[in-house]
Amino acid sequence: MNIPITETRVLAAVEACICGTENPGFCLACGADHDACEPDAEGYECYECGEMKVMGAENVLLCGYYIVGA
Repeated sequence: MNIPITETRVLAAVEACICGTENPGFCLACGADHDACEPDAEGYECYECGEMKVMGAENVLLCGYYIVGA
């Protein structure tokens, strides 16, 4: 699958988390979106690729695991 985790996607996900009731996350292996991730989630299983690399959106932002300017 390999969808790039862009700055725009991460900021939109964090905004949804802060302004709403959503808890988005991303798989660092394939880039898939995930819901029901706690903001500080790390190592959740990806339901797209099966890797244990799903991370909460706020954690992705804080750790810098995204592509800037894309």
